Amino acid sequence: MLDKLPLHRFNEFLPMDEARAQAVRALGEPPIDYPRHAVLRREGEPPRYIYLLIDGWVGASVLLPGGERQIVKFHLPGDVLGTPSMCLAQAADTLTALTAVRVSRVPLASFGALFRSSPHFAASMFLSVQRERVALMDRLAAVGRTAAIARVAALLLDIDERLRAAGLAADGHFELPVTQEQIGDHLGLTAVHVNRVFRQMVDDKLIARERQRISLLDAPRLRSMSARQPRSVARDLNWLIGE
Repeated sequence: MLDKLPLHRFNEFLPMDEARAQAVRALGEPPIDYPRHAVLRREGEPPRYIYLLIDGWVGASVLLPGGERQIVKFHLPGDVLGTPSMCLAQAADTLTALTAVRVSRVPLASFGALFRSSPHFAASMFLSVQRERVALMDRLAAVGRTAAIARVAALLLDIDERLRAAGLAADGHFELPVTQEQIGDHLGLTAVHVNRVFRQMVDDKLIARERQRISLLDAPRLRSMSARQPRSVARDLNWLIGE
């Protein structure tokens, strides 16, 4: 049982009862601890598992033709890793531990069995995947059309929101245990440019930074400059689950 697995990603649309929560926690194999920089799964490998992230941060990345790496997602505790590759013969991305992590592997057959036995779970996952698609769409628009400071502001707001949902951040304070190079690989910026943006944000009293600790001092200004689209989660889901 994965008693310490955050379940917010599974019940963000359709709240789970205790039986469904136990079914999710029983999905995975016994947790495995990986050190920082460990590769959980490489791009091109057969996608035999998805992964439940219990603790730590994982980067999902793709290799570009010139040998550069593009980090397409920072995964946080409670995230389900590797699901995009379920529809492919070879994994689309590499999953790398950005910190020490604890994960549980879920064989695809076990995941499929829960889909078949629980339409409620399947519906929740379907909606969660659509929300993820919207988030990636917004980030693509931001990276292609906004200035560096807007990209960093959007990233900090996104991480704060996601960590708060997992109970890992409060009042705009959170740990950011990734390097400026990794942030640059995610946002399409150089590490030098990321460092310059962080200094500007500190000077403008938008954030405070002490080592890996980030404090959002002026979230409204960050939201304004980020051009981050406000997205409200649907609450009327009768079309999906019936009256």
